[in-house]
Amino acid sequence: MPEKPAKGKILISEPFLNDPNFKRTIILLTEHSEEGSVGFVLNKPTEYKINKVIEDFPDFDSVVYYGGPVQLNTLQFIYRGENLIENSIEIMPGLFWGGSFDILKTLIEANAVSPNDFRFFIGYSGWDDGQIEEEMNINSWIVTETSIDNIFSEEPDKLWREILKSMGKKFAILASFPENPSVN
Repeated sequence: MPEKPAKGKILISEPFLNDPNFKRTIILLTEHSEEGSVGFVLNKPTEYKINKVIEDFPDFDSVVYYGGPVQLNTLQFIYRGENLIENSIEIMPGLFWGGSFDILKTLIEANAVSPNDFRFFIGYSGWDDGQIEEEMNINSWIVTETSIDNIFSEEPDKLWREILKSMGKKFAILASFPENPSVN
């Protein structure tokens, strides 16, 4: 029985999904309800650091990720550890989404937080109510649990393949499938 989408679970794109926004992606669901779903792509870092994207942002050695194709003019973040930032939403124990950028800046300036505990995202991935389930029915997504360590992987380019391999033989075969089968 396939897992159901839920806050804190991840979507793994099937190897044949050719949508350029989601090809071989891992998406953390931060919200899943009757209104729809919101998530962030975990394995598409950009070349930008957060203090180059936001003016007057303190020096913080954290890369900005492509979160998805919706509202590319927005910047959001997730972090692990204690709930230190006002208005953060708990995704799972020890993992939070968003909150006050002013408080975050203050914590950074006080050296009270580590860049390794944060992921910043330009844009997000969004679905209307029932849309993920429809996409699962046409084999676009695999839903599974994940660890906070995977979410903050230092090798995001290997994440898609590594998570699939860890799910057992059936999925390990998918992980080794070539990106372009006609070249094989």
